[in-house]
Amino acid sequence: MNSNVRIERDSIGELPVPADAYYGVHTARALANFAVTGAAISQFPTLMSSLAAVKQAACQANRDLGLLDTRRAEAIAEACAEIRAGKLHEQFPIDPIQGGAGTSTNMNANEVIANRALELLGHERGDYAQLDPLMHVNLGQSTNDVYPTAIKLCLTTHLRGLIAALSRLADRFEAKAVEFDDVVKMGRTQLQDAVPMTLGQEFGTYAVMLREDCDRLAEGASLLLEVNLGGTAIGTGINGHPEYPALACTYLRQISGEPVRPAGNLIEATQDCGAFVQVSGILKRVAVKLSKTCNDLRLMSSGPSTGFGEINLPAAQAGSSIMPGKVNPVIPELVNQVAFEVIGNDLTVTLAAEAGQLQLNAFEPVIVYSLLRATTHLTAAADTLSAKCVAGITANREHLQQGLRRSVSIVTALSPHIGYTASAAIAKTALATGQYVGDITVDQGLLTRAQVDEILSPRRLAGLLTTAITPYDPAPATDSTAAAL
Repeated sequence: MNSNVRIERDSIGELPVPADAYYGVHTARALANFAVTGAAISQFPTLMSSLAAVKQAACQANRDLGLLDTRRAEAIAEACAEIRAGKLHEQFPIDPIQGGAGTSTNMNANEVIANRALELLGHERGDYAQLDPLMHVNLGQSTNDVYPTAIKLCLTTHLRGLIAALSRLADRFEAKAVEFDDVVKMGRTQLQDAVPMTLGQEFGTYAVMLREDCDRLAEGASLLLEVNLGGTAIGTGINGHPEYPALACTYLRQISGEPVRPAGNLIEATQDCGAFVQVSGILKRVAVKLSKTCNDLRLMSSGPSTGFGEINLPAAQAGSSIMPGKVNPVIPELVNQVAFEVIGNDLTVTLAAEAGQLQLNAFEPVIVYSLLRATTHLTAAADTLSAKCVAGITANREHLQQGLRRSVSIVTALSPHIGYTASAAIAKTALATGQYVGDITVDQGLLTRAQVDEILSPRRLAGLLTTAITPYDPAPATDSTAAAL
C-alpha cells in the first residue's frame, strides 16, 4: 500500500487522497472536475475565515440544542478558530468557478475542519467513524445555506476594506483641494472652455464623489448581513432544529463581529441573488466614477508641451522604449483597466443571478468570484492611485493663469453688465485678435478698468467671493462699439 496516500470513499466510489492532506474525497473530486481559472479559493483568505466562522457558529448552536456532544463540538470549534486565525488555508485548493452551487467549497471546509478536529481528539486523519465531515461538521446544514452565508460575510469584509481605501483616496484629493485652493483655471464642458473655477474645487469634487460611493457601499454591505442560515436545502429548514436559525445567527454575530440577522423568509432568501446584483451595481458605479476621474487626470496632465499641461503627475517609470524622456500616466491607466474589468464583472453577476432556477441559484460561485475580484482589485487600485499618483500631483500655476487670461469664455461674467449681444461681439473679437476680453471691454468704453477688474477677479469668477456686484450701466456705445455690434 502506498503510504503517501489514504483511500477515502463517497457515494461514487473510492479515491486516493494525499496522506498528509486535511481535505478528503469530495475535495479530491472537485480538483479533478474543476480546473478553469488556475487559482484556488484560498486566494481569498476572508472566504476561508468566513466559512470557518459559519461552521463554528453551527457547531456551537448544535451543542446548545443537544444535537452535538460537547467533546466533538469543542474540537470542531477549535479547528474553526485556527482557520479563522489563518491556518490551513492552503488546504482549500479547489477552483473558485465550480459546478454544484458551491457544494465543493462547503465539502472542502467540512473535510478540513473534520480532519483537524480528529487530530485534536487524538485520532488519525480520515478516521471518520470518530468524527464525520457530514454527520458532525455539517450537522443541520446544507451547502445552500452555509455557502451563501459565508460568501455574504466574506463580501462584507471586502466592502469594508474597499470603503477604507476609497476614504484614503478621498483624503488625498481633499488635501490637494486645500493645496490648490488659490489656483484659478478654466472649467470645461464638452472639452471646450466654460467658466472659471479653481483647481481646488476640481479636486474637491473628486473627494465628494468618492465619499458618496462610500455611503452607497455601506448600504450594500448592510443588505448582505441578512442571511438564510438554517434554511438548509431550499429554505424550509428540513433536518434542522426550529431554534437553530436564530441561535446560529447569534453565535455568528459574536464570532464575526458583524450584525448578521436571519432573513424573514428563508425560502426567498435561498433563491434570491438580488443583494449580489445590487452590490455589483454599486461596484460598477465606483468603477465608472474612478475611471472618469482618471480620464480627467490624464487629460489635465496631457502634453506636457502640447497638451492641456495643467497639472503634473508624478513620474512612475520610463514611458517608451524608443522615445527618450517620455513619461506616461501609467497609474491612472492601471485604474482605468481595473474599472473596465469591474464593469465586465457586473454583467457576469447580472447574467448569473438571472439564470437561477426555482429554489436555488447554481451560479453563485461565479457571482462571488466576480465580486471578490472586483472588490480586491478596486481596493488595490484606489490605494495605488492615492499613494503613487494623487499624493504627488503638482499644478502648473503660471500656465493655468495664462490660459485663464487667454480664454474668451470669461466674457460670460460681463454679460449681465453689458448685455449678451455686446458680450458675444467681444468674444468674437477676442478669438480673432487674441486680445484679453477685459481689455476689449475697456477699449470699447463699455466699462471702466476698475469695473472690469472687479467683475473678472479670478476668485470672483470661481465663485469664491460672495459679495454682490452692483449692476453697471454700460457707457454709451461709441462708433467703434456700434460697428462691432
